[in-house]
Amino acid sequence: MPVSSAWTRRGFMATAVSGAMATAAPASALFAYVGCYTSAKRYARGDGIHVFRVDEQTGAWSPAHVLGGLVNPSFLVLRKDQRFLYAAHGDEGYASAIAVESGTGRLTLLNQVETGGVNGVHLALDNSGRFLVVANYTSGSVSVLRVSDDGRLGEAVQVVALPGTPGPHRVEQASAHPHQILFEPGGRFVVVPDKGLDRIFVFGFDQKTGKLTPTAQGAGVARTMSGPRHAAFHPRLPVLWVVNEINSTIATWMWEAERGHLKAAQILSTLPAEYVGENTPSEIEVAPGGRHVYCSNRGHDSVVVYAADPATGLLSPLGWEPSRGRIPRFIGMAPRGRLLYAANEQSDTIVSWRVDAASGQLTSTGAVVQTPSPVSITFGRGA
Repeated sequence: MPVSSAWTRRGFMATAVSGAMATAAPASALFAYVGCYTSAKRYARGDGIHVFRVDEQTGAWSPAHVLGGLVNPSFLVLRKDQRFLYAAHGDEGYASAIAVESGTGRLTLLNQVETGGVNGVHLALDNSGRFLVVANYTSGSVSVLRVSDDGRLGEAVQVVALPGTPGPHRVEQASAHPHQILFEPGGRFVVVPDKGLDRIFVFGFDQKTGKLTPTAQGAGVARTMSGPRHAAFHPRLPVLWVVNEINSTIATWMWEAERGHLKAAQILSTLPAEYVGENTPSEIEVAPGGRHVYCSNRGHDSVVVYAADPATGLLSPLGWEPSRGRIPRFIGMAPRGRLLYAANEQSDTIVSWRVDAASGQLTSTGAVVQTPSPVSITFGRGA
C-alpha cells in the first residue's frame, strides 16, 4: 500500500527534529542530497536522506539536514526547477515526492504513491517534469506516475511488464529486472537496461499522455549473461554506453535517434586483466563534452577511467583508481564536472577526486564524508 497519512506525519516529524541543522544559505548554494539504505534486509545503517551544503571552491561538504522516517531511498532525482525531489525505495512498492526549501535545501515529505510494482531502484522525470518513470526491479515492470504542479505524485497512468526469456544466471536472472530509466536527450524515447533479460528496452514516450510504446526494434540484445545495469548517452554523438553488472563489462552502442534503434559496436572489461576476484560494476558517469567515461567496480572497489574516441565514441581504458572504500555503489560528478564523487555503501563514506578535463585523470582530494550506507547522490541548488 502507499504510505499512509501516519507515515507522512512521521516524515514531517523527522523534518521538524532535524530542521535545526539547516541554516540560511544563499539561494544559489549547491547542495548534495544523499540517499541511504536503511533496512536490515540491506544490512544497512542509514536513516533516510542526508543533505549537505557543498563549497564549490574547496569541494568541502557540511551537514545541513536529514529527512528520516524513509525506507531505503535508493535513488533520487530533482525536478528542473529544483523545488521538488523524488525518491525510489528499494524493496518497496511506492515512490516519494519531497519539497525542497529555497536557500536551505531542507526537505519536507509531500506524499508517497504506489507504483504498481515492487522494489523501485531507479527513476527519472521527463523534460516537462509532469511524468515520473520508475524501474521496478523485482516485479520486472516500468511505471509512469503523473506529477502535479504542486510537486505531488498522482496514481500510475501506466505499468508496463517487460517481456522476454530470462538469462541463464539462476540467481540474478530469474526474471525481468529493469535497473534504470534513461530519457534520450530529445525526450522522445526511454531506455531501460534490464539485467534479468540481457536486454536494453527502448520505448517511445508520448510527451502529452506519458504513455510508453515499444519501438519497432523493442530492445537491443546484449551479450548472454552480461546483465545490463546502467547507461549514459554521449552528450554530442549518437552513442549509448551501457555498464553490464554480471560479466563486468561496458558496451558501446550506436543510437539511431529517429527510430530509437540500438546497434552494438564494442564491449570491454571494467576490470584490469590481472584481477581474478568477484566483482559487479554499478554506476556510469560521463565527463562534460564526452571525452571520458567512468564506471564503479564493487569488489575490485575502484573507478575505471576510459577515453572516448571523439569521432566514434569507442572506448579505451586509461586506468583504475581505488575507491578508497568498500562497494562504491554510486559515482557522480558535481556540476561543472570538476569533482567526481563515490558513495562507498559498506564503508559509510563518500570520497572525491579532482577531474583533469584534458587527461581524465582522477586525483584524490583527501576529503571523506561520513554518511551511513550511502547509495546515491543528487546535486541541486536548493530551489
